[in-house]
Amino acid sequence: MPGEITIYTDGAASGNPGPGGYGVVLIYGKHRLEKSEGFRLTTNNRMELMAVIAGLEALKIPGSKVVIYTDSKYIADAVEKGWVFQWESKGFKKKKNPDLWIRFLRVFRKHNVRFVWIKGHSNIPENEVCDRLAVNAYSNNNLLVDTGYLAESEENNLL
Repeated sequence: MPGEITIYTDGAASGNPGPGGYGVVLIYGKHRLEKSEGFRLTTNNRMELMAVIAGLEALKIPGSKVVIYTDSKYIADAVEKGWVFQWESKGFKKKKNPDLWIRFLRVFRKHNVRFVWIKGHSNIPENEVCDRLAVNAYSNNNLLVDTGYLAESEENNLL
């Protein structure tokens, strides 16, 4: 069994909704991987969650022991306090971002994951790197479409 993998994550949006991006730093021993992507129209919470998903999806060995540092209370509390499992049992009825929570749970369950909430913009070097990656990701011209956000928006407009 490999040693512990450390993942730092951050999401950002310029406007909420607006262009957004996420940044991830994965650390395992002397190995390091940075990932980021930007989207044309999304929300901050979706990008926070996408960062966690991207970090976990990058892991190659099932059953890895992982600590995720996030400045998102939304995510840390949802998992550590068990809310997301209650949401899942109720089919995510009236919850935002069900597409991403379902995707998250699929990859979360492949590993031994613990979340640690950290205060954003508090000079934690890897969190600051993630923030820069996220902002840079949505500041370029090659932005992706967050189809889950668009589908959710269209559904809300029908109500």
